[in-house]
Amino acid sequence: MSYDTLRHLADSWGLVFMTGTYLTFVGWAFLPRNRTRNRDAAQLIFKDRDHG
Repeated sequence: MSYDTLRHLADSWGLVFMTGTYLTFVGWAFLPRNRTRNRDAAQLIFKDRDHG
């Protein structure tokens, strides 16, 4: 394979693959079964906070 062939492959199908991967990860985060984990992760920084 030449450089031009690899470049063309990366420009076309690489972008499709990266977009699909991004959408999969974003969709995974919004699944209803992950709601509790996401809420716990958002509140983690307040775990050891003083209330005084």
